[in-house]
Amino acid sequence: MWDTKVAVAYLDKHARSASHGKCAAYVRKAIEAGGVRLHRHASAKDYGENLIAAGFAVVETTILNAGDVVVIQPIAGHSHGHVAMYDGAKWVSDFKQRSGFYPSESYRKFKPAFAIYRHP
Repeated sequence: MWDTKVAVAYLDKHARSASHGKCAAYVRKAIEAGGVRLHRHASAKDYGENLIAAGFAVVETTILNAGDVVVIQPIAGHSHGHVAMYDGAKWVSDFKQRSGFYPSESYRKFKPAFAIYRHP
C-alpha cells in the first residue's frame, strides 16, 4: 500500500544539498519506502513504464501533490535524464532542487520532454 508521507519523508531525509548523480536510486528508494516496489534501472529516463506498472498514472496538471514523480528525458551531457519527487513544497531527487523540476540551468535551457506520475 502506497504511503506518500513515508516516501516523501524518506527522500527529504536522505537528499543532499547538491546533486551527486544518483537521482534514480534516491527516488526509487523513497518510492519503495512508501510501499511500492520498483524494478531497478540504470537510467532515470527509463522509470516511466516502471511507475505505470506499479500503479502510478501520468497526470497532466499544474496542481502538484506530494508524492508526484517527474521523469525527464536526457539532454546533451546528461544521457540518463532525471527523476525527482515533489514533497509538497519542492522537487527532491538526490538533492533538494531549488528551481522547479528541471534540476539545472542546462535542463531549463533545453526543456526536454517529461511526464509527471501520480499514485492514486
